Amino acid sequence: MATNQASTDLIPPAPLPPAGDAPQKPKTEKELEKERQKAEKLAKFNAKKAKLAAEKAAASTAGVPAKEKKEKKPKAEPWECTVLKSLDDPAYKSYNPAVVESAWYDWWEKEGFFEPEFTKDKEIKPEGVFVIPAPPPNVTGALHIGHALTIAIQDTLIRWNRMLGKTVLFLPGFDHAGISTQSVVEKTLWRQEKKTRHDLGREKFTQLVWEWKGDYHKRIKNQLKKMGASYDWTREAFTLDDNLSRAVTESFVRLHEDGLLYRANRLVNWCCALTTTLSNLEVENEELTGRTLLSVPGYDEKVEFGIIVSFAYELEDRSEKVIVATTRPETMLGDTAIAVHPDDERYKHLIGKKAKHPFVDRLLPIVGDDYVEKDFGTGCVKITPAHDANDYAIGERHNLEFINIMNDDGTLNESCGEKFNGMKRFTARKVVIEELTKLGLYVETKDNPMPVPRCAKSRDVIEPIMKPQWWVSQKSMADAAIEAVRKGEIKIKPATQEKEFFNWLEKIQDWCISRQLWWGHQAPAWYVHLDDDEPHNGPGALPERWIVARSEEAAEEQAKAKFPGKKFTLDRDPDVLDTWFSSGQWPYSIMGWPDKTPDMSNFYPNTVLETGWDILFFWVARMIMLGIKMTGQVPFTEVFCHSIVRDSEGRKMSKSQGNVVDPLDIISGIPLQQLHDKLLAGNLDPKEVERALQYQKTAFPEGIPQCGSDAMHFAFCHYTTGGRDINMDIKVVDGYRKFCNKMYQATKFALMRLGDGYIPRANKKLTGQESLVELWILHKLNKAAQDTNKFFEARDFSRATDAVYQYWLYDLCDVYIENSKPLILEGTPEQKRSAQDTLYTCLEGALLLIHPFMPYITEELWQRLPRRPEDTTVTVCKAAYPQYTPEFENEKAKKDYDLVFDAVKAIRSLTSEYNIKDRAEVYIHAKDAETFKTVSEQKSSIQALVKGLESITAVSEGSELPEGLTANVISDKCTVYLMVKGRVDVDAEIAKAQKKISKLEESRKRLEKAMAVKDYQTKVKKDVQELDQKRLVDYEAEEKTLGELIEKFELLRA
Repeated sequence: MATNQASTDLIPPAPLPPAGDAPQKPKTEKELEKERQKAEKLAKFNAKKAKLAAEKAAASTAGVPAKEKKEKKPKAEPWECTVLKSLDDPAYKSYNPAVVESAWYDWWEKEGFFEPEFTKDKEIKPEGVFVIPAPPPNVTGALHIGHALTIAIQDTLIRWNRMLGKTVLFLPGFDHAGISTQSVVEKTLWRQEKKTRHDLGREKFTQLVWEWKGDYHKRIKNQLKKMGASYDWTREAFTLDDNLSRAVTESFVRLHEDGLLYRANRLVNWCCALTTTLSNLEVENEELTGRTLLSVPGYDEKVEFGIIVSFAYELEDRSEKVIVATTRPETMLGDTAIAVHPDDERYKHLIGKKAKHPFVDRLLPIVGDDYVEKDFGTGCVKITPAHDANDYAIGERHNLEFINIMNDDGTLNESCGEKFNGMKRFTARKVVIEELTKLGLYVETKDNPMPVPRCAKSRDVIEPIMKPQWWVSQKSMADAAIEAVRKGEIKIKPATQEKEFFNWLEKIQDWCISRQLWWGHQAPAWYVHLDDDEPHNGPGALPERWIVARSEEAAEEQAKAKFPGKKFTLDRDPDVLDTWFSSGQWPYSIMGWPDKTPDMSNFYPNTVLETGWDILFFWVARMIMLGIKMTGQVPFTEVFCHSIVRDSEGRKMSKSQGNVVDPLDIISGIPLQQLHDKLLAGNLDPKEVERALQYQKTAFPEGIPQCGSDAMHFAFCHYTTGGRDINMDIKVVDGYRKFCNKMYQATKFALMRLGDGYIPRANKKLTGQESLVELWILHKLNKAAQDTNKFFEARDFSRATDAVYQYWLYDLCDVYIENSKPLILEGTPEQKRSAQDTLYTCLEGALLLIHPFMPYITEELWQRLPRRPEDTTVTVCKAAYPQYTPEFENEKAKKDYDLVFDAVKAIRSLTSEYNIKDRAEVYIHAKDAETFKTVSEQKSSIQALVKGLESITAVSEGSELPEGLTANVISDKCTVYLMVKGRVDVDAEIAKAQKKISKLEESRKRLEKAMAVKDYQTKVKKDVQELDQKRLVDYEAEEKTLGELIEKFELLRA
């Protein structure tokens, strides 16, 4: 087939010439006119078909409101594609990622190459099935390089398995990201129009968020395609799609029916900035060592934390005072008791008495509780049951009053008294201390190491507040998840993550899934208001009045049955559900659950869930728990946790810090000023802008160079070593762009060596005509294929990239392509054909090996290779991945040619050391018959790999060597000599050789001492002993050779 990256003009199908870049015979005017007429007829026919189809569609939908549907792109006719331009074209002379990566994705998608391939009977192929449900990115904005890492790993696995012939599904989708998306849209609305969501109302605001989603969905999808992610877009999902929303409702109802989902008024993590509840996992504790001023949303000045304030409560009878301490002075306005240890002799007499609150009309009972530590602080503890988790438990034990002192926005309410009512919480912190001081009740303030809980989204300080919410009991589901992993039904990789997984699940608590947002899945729950109730505004507080149902109609039926004969109205819970509740159902909801769909049958459980270790608990654990509970099966059989991409300073990539990098900027390149402009146009907190600008100047002083998608893809796979963090360096990615150019130029050169009329043999089996270097490179290809497959299986992406890179660069490019020149240009017809066949096999194998890592360039280059007879493969995406071939295994060829290449490296080293750039005379002393035979036969190979050689002479006896040589000892069986007589300073060479001998003597003596240690023979491994023995022999041989060299140099003096 023929394809051109620069042009998108389609032409009628045409047969391929034997070689991809062969010059074509010019067409006559008659032939061109015939083709033009044929193209016009085809265009008219297609236009007529389209018109008929449109009329038919209009007739069938007459009177029916238009409904937006996902259109499946028509598949191209066989061999319909764009035209491959010659590699001599100016745009193709050197590797340009913008050219190479410009059109292949559209063709791949149009041809349906990314859709699962079944047997003729619509069954899973005998090779097996492989499924990755892509973690859905949030529709809050553009993707960053953390997503690029995820996509690189997932797409590599998908492409590899597709080339293994399996039925493969890579299902894309997007997450509505409740808190994140609503927060971003609210900020934008305020910045642009100075309006809040309440100014718009729920319906209009939600519509605004849908518009936002539409814009960013397009942007993110474009990024994903540019990165080459081979998704099946015909199955694209969104967490608010109707079918996925139905799955969320079904799970909510089933959990409620099973008694695992319940309504309760309990302490929650409250974010005042976002006015919503958060789960424990969305709260980040910032550890402070002492007094610290922190920026808090909504406050112009920084707020003081990391202190503990002591003050006194006076007893009701004013007989004495008790001193308490707190890190949150403002919460004393909600105190309802003072606790002491019941055995504390200092305070036993106070238990049962009451203290008077200084600011509100409230008496605080003094209670005895074992929770209090007698030796900590004063031994007296203030109790605020409605605003502290520990105090909450004490409040329940002693039946204390639970007083909520805070409004949703973080201001204090009427329970705090007239002075504090409406005051902001951290303003009240200062005022409370001032007022206590006036009353003589303030004692002291001290530094206090402590964690400060902060919202991961807004960086607000979290407040524990009592709220009636929906909760999920997770203990039984967690036990099932633990059992599935322990039994091996799910494997977590790297295995180090398993321990943390178990630790978290074993300590799991109930999960609050209510969120006070407008964007998301509204809870399928209705509160029943009876007509004889008092006037109401929203759901009431009676738990028994709640109805959970799949629809409002079903809720009405339940209410009629529950309250027979009563008149009522239903009020739906305005809250939405935690985003993690819906995304926790991703693996089965995208397959059509709760319906029994073909996709559920074919692709559930999924194969691999690949994600960052930082959301192992946020997302992965919840998917496992909900998957087992809802479907009775594990959601996937493997979890692979990749590292977290950090910036060059080691910080996690975060929009709030302004250090995120758009993958498209790495692909296309961007000047520093444009990076600054993008930063300034975003939603970044003005306080963070200056630091972010400075980071950009430090990390990208010249901007970001154009690297291309393939280089980025390969770099991130290479970075994936199994560690927890990756500190990204753009120079590494740029280095792989240069490697792409090496591949590109090597392929151009190889195509030239194959020639225009070259047609590959029907298969790659050995013919018996192969030279040593051919047998060597085939062995190397075989080893690379074996290792890469092995590393893929082990999910060792870094070593897999190493195996492919080493083969491409150091075996194929540096050795075989160079070494094949004399065989192809000067060899016999048989030698030429054999060398070409081997070149074709090894080049095609190289392109196939690296395709999962570099999809674009491999398609571009593979399409230019001629196909073997009977090979009807249309795309490299569907070509068979190279496997271990026993016939190519040849350790002897490897050993023999390694000797040749060692000789080449020795010659290069000597000519470089002595600055001899031309007319170099080389002698190779082979000390046994086998080595002599190999060297003698491979002189042309050596000559091809070393520039500036005038002659190579192989000798079997030292006496055959002339005077005036310097040496490089390869082994005890082979030494390379270079003629330096008349070209170097003899005295300097003798001194250099003597210095080398001294170093060798030191190394030899150290080794002899180590080998003479007691128990060496019994404690040191046999392979290490053999290696030591070889090193000792080599040291001795090199010492002897250098000694002989000195003698010959001495003669030159004379």
